[in-house]
Amino acid sequence: MSEPIYSPVEVLKDVWWISTVSFGVSLAATPVVRFIAYRARIVDRPDDLLKPHGRPVAYLGGAAICAGLLAGLACYMTVMPRGREHLSELGCDLAAGRVAAVMANPVWNLAAIALGGVAITVVGLLDDVFQMRPRQKVLGQVIVAAILLVGGVGDHMAMIAFNLFHFIPPVWVLLPVSSLMCAALVIATCNATNLLDGLDGLCGGVTGIISLGFLALGVWLATYGNYPDSESLRVGLVLAMVGAVFGFLPYNIPPASIFMGDAGSMLLGFFVATSMAMFCQESNPRWFLAAWAVFALPALDTGLAVVRRLASGKSIFAGDRSHLYDQLVDRGMTVRQVVGLFYLLATIAAVLGVVAAIYVRLRHAAVLYAALLVVAFVLFHKLRMIAPAPRAPDKGRDRPGDQEE
Repeated sequence: MSEPIYSPVEVLKDVWWISTVSFGVSLAATPVVRFIAYRARIVDRPDDLLKPHGRPVAYLGGAAICAGLLAGLACYMTVMPRGREHLSELGCDLAAGRVAAVMANPVWNLAAIALGGVAITVVGLLDDVFQMRPRQKVLGQVIVAAILLVGGVGDHMAMIAFNLFHFIPPVWVLLPVSSLMCAALVIATCNATNLLDGLDGLCGGVTGIISLGFLALGVWLATYGNYPDSESLRVGLVLAMVGAVFGFLPYNIPPASIFMGDAGSMLLGFFVATSMAMFCQESNPRWFLAAWAVFALPALDTGLAVVRRLASGKSIFAGDRSHLYDQLVDRGMTVRQVVGLFYLLATIAAVLGVVAAIYVRLRHAAVLYAALLVVAFVLFHKLRMIAPAPRAPDKGRDRPGDQEE
């Protein structure tokens, strides 16, 4: 790789405050939506298995996170490089019907990300209030993926695979394959973060750490300045989400006074998918694999859940109390200890993903990621955490926790 053009300080000096604004909006909006949730009785009521918290807890935390994210994206619009020029070009390209130019316009990309974030939050809110069926939620996630694709985010994802074979596909091959990859990515990440949302502060804190890992990757790429518009948007998006997540987290750490619900967990999954899709813009699988390494903890827990449910003949959408964090609580750890452990593991994954992407050759990094994945599965198998013995629910235990599914 060539020498960097900018320093990390130069990349962040005009945009760092975006996270401050999104943090402030999320911090202020959370008690407001909490009050609304209690007044409207939009609460998560405990049960004896999947929701063993001791009292009804307000939902709608996802709406506060979304407000913080939108505020951050609006702030980014004010400092976007050549923002007015891009806005003017967008109007001309729309009028002239230049589709390719429209989809490459950063303002159009930003609008699609904002619209997709609102759409996935609405899908989650509907599920929080009306208990949607899994197929309905997946349909909503597919629609959100389509919004990203129309917005020019993820429409060239397949190039990371085709470039491995030094093959440039025609558009009629590239777009369908990229569309399938984008839809699969949104579904996978939205469900991974949703499944992780099972203890107070777990999903928000882990995703906040993942956001910081994405920020490190984004700033590193931006120092080279090869794709200034896309790199600036990527950094702005991550800064907005970092602030929004950490603004909500003080109300969600054990014992939580409000849950993010599916509205929040799926919004965080959407953010992860969007960031990963944007890491494909260099058409280099190095950064996409690094993003997956940073996201390894939620991905691993979801993978184990799918294996466990398929092995037991259950639907992959069937809820259970055998997630990694559930099993650790069942083995005697407190909620705070488990959450702290997951924060540590998420930090290790983020540091490993960033360092390997920057300093290790792609083929060596890929082998490293695969080896660590195998080691993790073997370790969890030895600890009997992949297919634990069935157990009766402990009705006497009071364990704060968000709705996981």
